[in-house]
This record gives sequence, C-alpha cells and structure tokens, in this order.
Amino acid sequence: MAEKQQQDMYVEVAQQRLYLRRIWRVADGPPVLLVHGVMADGRIFYSDSGKGLAHFLADAGYDVFVADLRGRGRSTPKIDASSRHGQTEIICQDLPALHAAIYQLKGGQRLHWMAHSWGGVHMSSCLLRYPQLAAQVASLVYFGSKRSIAVRNLRKWLEVDLIWNIVARWLIRCYGYLPARRIGLGADDETEKSHRQSKRWAKLRPWVDSDDGFDYGAAARHVSLPPALYFAARNDPCRGHVDDVRRFRDESGPHLSRLRLLGRAVGHWHDYDHVSLLTHPDAPADHFPLVLDWLRGRHDKVIENH
Repeated sequence: MAEKQQQDMYVEVAQQRLYLRRIWRVADGPPVLLVHGVMADGRIFYSDSGKGLAHFLADAGYDVFVADLRGRGRSTPKIDASSRHGQTEIICQDLPALHAAIYQLKGGQRLHWMAHSWGGVHMSSCLLRYPQLAAQVASLVYFGSKRSIAVRNLRKWLEVDLIWNIVARWLIRCYGYLPARRIGLGADDETEKSHRQSKRWAKLRPWVDSDDGFDYGAAARHVSLPPALYFAARNDPCRGHVDDVRRFRDESGPHLSRLRLLGRAVGHWHDYDHVSLLTHPDAPADHFPLVLDWLRGRHDKVIENH
C-alpha cells in the first residue's frame, strides 16, 4: 500500500482563509469533504498519531479533505468581537467554495460529504439551497446531526436551556463573541451571529434563514438530497438524540436514507456518546465499515436499527 501523505491547503473566500487538511494514500481516490460542528474544528476527525475517521477513510483509498470553517482551527482571521459572520455565510459561501476547490482539483469527480453534529445542518442547508451543487455530491454521512431539539431531560435542560441559551448569551454580551475555547466549553469559538442563528434553529421553529428568509423546509419538498446515512449515539441524550436526528432526516425531504443507532442493545459494541461515535478506538472496527458500504453504494448492507 502506498505511503500515507498529508498536505495543508487553503481556500480564499470573502476575506477569509479556510484551512483544509488533505490526507490520502491513493491520490486519485474518490474525494471526501469532512466538516465539523459548532464550538469545534476539523480535529474531531483526525489526530497526529493517525487515528480518526479521516485516516480510516484515507487507509481505505479515499482522498480526504478536512475543513476548518471560517475563524475556527487553522482558518484565519480568528473569531473575535469584530467577527460578523454566521451560519448563513457558511451555507452560502464557505461550503460552496470548499466544494468547488476540491471538485476542480479532482477533475470533476463527485464528492462525498460528511459531517459531525451541526455540520450536517450546514451541509443539508447548502445542498437544499443550491440543487446544482447537490448533483455534484455522491453521498452524505452525518454523525449525531440534528437541527431542532424536542427531547426533554436533565442533560437537555443543563447543556441547552441553561448553558447554550442563557450562559452563552451572557458571555457574548461580555466579550462580543462566545469564547468557548478559553473557558473550556468547546474546542473553538463562535461568533455572536452563528450562536444566535443556531440557537434559533434549535427550537421547534420553521427551517428558515434569518438573513433573507430562504425557506429550507419548503426547498426540501422539491430538492432531493444525495443518499444520506444518519448515525445517532445511544448515550447522547440531547446534542444528537435519535428522535431529533430522525426529525432532521424527515424534514429534509424524500431521499434515500438510513438511520443507524449506535448502542449495545442494537448490536454495536458500546453505547457511544456525541463525541465517542467518532473518536472511540473501537469505531473503526465497529461502525466505520458501514460508512464504506454507504460510500460504495451498498446501501442495502446498512440496515436501520433504531
């Protein structure tokens, strides 16, 4: 097998410099774009020691591109009180630019898109808004992605109602942005706008853009997403509960899809949580092979089990 290689890449868009980590063994392998969620960066997908989903895919022959969205990770400029961008810019500018750069580099090969958590909301929103882009995407794989939260439990009250909705807004008033990394709340920071917009969507409200009123829910009735595999973790009570993941899948319109619950009671090795479904050392042997089945078009091998 060819030696694994890595490369630092940058994509310029709207005075922003977006970072891509490229990881591959087979240079002409099918391309995969990986996108993180809120208060995070691309490191959720790879480690310097060669672990993570990105390395697993590269070892399987895929050409992997891991993104840091604007202001996060190694993208610049970093988020601070002067940052005015939010999720609308990610949906309308960042994702199309990242996709275009990879699509051109790979000579027009269709990409596979994958995301963790809120990154899946950004991705589906982008594809529903730009159907011509969806035609260039071969498949989707989402890990713990949900748009709205309807479940009610203690963890939801603590993590969402108290910390995300109240404490985070207070911090934003103090600093001008959410300094999640500084206070240990997340791996990276969020702008005031990105927090405000995602906070609004997390409620049981219509899927509508707050900038220009674009109705993603309405678009989903007319645009068919690429085949999509949705993973939910058994030990994820509020950030990616299986009921909320299912509702996200359903509101995304008719498309070929599977929802896979990762838990012992349904045949997996562990009751994974919102992070360990990507980072657990057993994930490459337990459920990452299902990702390969999905990418290779073997959809019937991925059985719904929720």
